[in-house]
Amino acid sequence: MTLSAVLDDLTREPGVRGALVVSVADGLVVADALMEDVDGGAVAALTSSLLRRMRGVAQLLGQAAPQLVHLVGGEGSLLAAPAGEELLVVAVARPEVNVGAVRLALRRAAERVR
Repeated sequence: MTLSAVLDDLTREPGVRGALVVSVADGLVVADALMEDVDGGAVAALTSSLLRRMRGVAQLLGQAAPQLVHLVGGEGSLLAAPAGEELLVVAVARPEVNVGAVRLALRRAAERVR
Protein backbone atom coordinates (compact mmCIF):
# COMPACT_ATOMS: atom_id res chain seq x y z
CA MET A 1 0.00 0.00 0.00
CA THR A 2 1.31 3.46 -0.85
CA LEU A 3 1.85 6.29 1.63
CA SER A 4 -0.81 8.30 -0.21
CA ALA A 5 -3.37 5.56 0.34
CA VAL A 6 -2.52 5.34 4.05
CA LEU A 7 -2.86 9.11 4.45
CA ASP A 8 -6.08 9.22 2.44
CA ASP A 9 -7.58 6.62 4.81
CA LEU A 10 -6.53 8.70 7.82
CA THR A 11 -8.03 11.89 6.41
CA ARG A 12 -11.36 10.13 5.95
CA GLU A 13 -11.80 10.20 9.72
CA PRO A 14 -14.36 12.92 10.53
CA GLY A 15 -12.64 16.05 11.81
CA VAL A 16 -9.18 15.26 10.42
CA ARG A 17 -7.93 18.22 8.34
CA GLY A 18 -4.78 16.58 7.12
CA ALA A 19 -2.19 13.88 7.59
CA LEU A 20 1.53 13.61 6.96
CA VAL A 21 4.40 11.18 7.05
CA VAL A 22 7.44 12.97 8.45
CA SER A 23 11.13 12.14 8.71
CA VAL A 24 12.01 12.18 12.41
CA ALA A 25 15.68 12.96 11.80
CA ASP A 26 15.24 16.18 9.83
CA GLY A 27 11.58 17.15 10.16
CA LEU A 28 10.90 17.04 6.44
CA VAL A 29 7.59 15.99 4.88
CA VAL A 30 7.85 12.57 3.19
CA ALA A 31 4.19 12.50 2.07
CA ASP A 32 1.10 14.52 2.84
CA ALA A 33 -2.64 14.83 2.37
CA LEU A 34 -3.47 18.31 3.68
CA MET A 35 -6.16 20.95 3.38
CA GLU A 36 -4.94 24.19 1.84
CA ASP A 37 -4.78 26.10 5.13
CA VAL A 38 -2.43 23.60 6.83
CA ASP A 39 1.29 24.44 6.71
CA GLY A 40 2.80 20.98 6.27
CA GLY A 41 6.38 22.15 6.69
CA ALA A 42 5.68 23.78 10.04
CA VAL A 43 3.68 20.79 11.29
CA ALA A 44 6.46 18.40 10.22
CA ALA A 45 9.20 20.44 11.91
CA LEU A 46 7.21 20.80 15.13
CA THR A 47 6.23 17.15 15.45
CA SER A 48 9.65 15.72 14.63
CA SER A 49 11.33 18.07 17.12
CA LEU A 50 8.75 17.22 19.78
CA LEU A 51 9.11 13.49 19.25
CA ARG A 52 12.92 13.65 19.43
CA ARG A 53 12.68 15.61 22.68
CA MET A 54 10.09 13.25 24.14
CA ARG A 55 12.27 10.25 23.28
CA GLY A 56 15.19 11.93 25.06
CA VAL A 57 13.12 12.66 28.17
CA ALA A 58 11.76 9.11 28.23
CA GLN A 59 15.29 7.72 27.96
CA LEU A 60 16.50 9.93 30.82
CA LEU A 61 13.63 8.65 32.95
CA GLY A 62 14.32 5.04 32.00
CA GLN A 63 10.99 4.76 30.22
CA ALA A 64 10.02 3.43 26.82
CA ALA A 65 9.76 5.85 23.91
CA PRO A 66 6.31 7.46 23.48
CA GLN A 67 3.89 5.61 21.26
CA LEU A 68 1.66 8.63 20.72
CA VAL A 69 2.05 12.39 21.11
CA HIS A 70 -1.08 14.54 21.39
CA LEU A 71 -1.02 18.36 21.47
CA VAL A 72 -4.26 20.23 22.08
CA GLY A 73 -4.71 23.88 21.15
CA GLY A 74 -7.50 26.33 20.68
CA GLU A 75 -7.77 25.56 16.97
CA GLY A 76 -7.64 21.77 17.29
CA SER A 77 -5.26 18.92 17.92
CA LEU A 78 -2.06 17.53 16.54
CA LEU A 79 -1.57 13.79 17.00
CA ALA A 80 1.58 11.89 16.05
CA ALA A 81 2.62 8.26 16.20
CA PRO A 82 6.05 6.82 15.37
CA ALA A 83 6.19 4.44 12.41
CA GLY A 84 9.49 2.82 13.32
CA GLU A 85 12.56 4.82 14.31
CA GLU A 86 12.76 7.02 11.23
CA LEU A 87 9.20 8.02 10.33
CA LEU A 88 6.27 9.63 12.07
CA VAL A 89 2.61 9.69 11.05
CA VAL A 90 0.82 12.91 11.97
CA ALA A 91 -2.86 13.91 11.98
CA VAL A 92 -4.09 17.52 12.17
CA ALA A 93 -7.60 17.61 13.63
CA ARG A 94 -10.41 20.05 14.35
CA PRO A 95 -11.37 20.78 17.98
CA GLU A 96 -14.56 18.70 17.80
CA VAL A 97 -12.83 15.55 16.53
CA ASN A 98 -13.43 12.18 18.17
CA VAL A 99 -9.90 11.83 19.55
CA GLY A 100 -10.31 8.14 20.36
CA ALA A 101 -11.23 7.28 16.79
CA VAL A 102 -8.35 9.34 15.40
CA ARG A 103 -5.88 7.73 17.80
CA LEU A 104 -6.93 4.27 16.62
CA ALA A 105 -6.75 5.30 12.95
CA LEU A 106 -3.36 6.91 13.55
CA ARG A 107 -1.94 3.78 15.15
CA ARG A 108 -3.24 1.66 12.26
CA ALA A 109 -1.66 4.09 9.79
CA ALA A 110 1.67 3.97 11.64
CA GLU A 111 1.64 0.17 11.52
CA ARG A 112 0.97 0.23 7.79
CA VAL A 113 3.79 2.71 7.19
CA ARG A 114 6.18 0.74 9.40
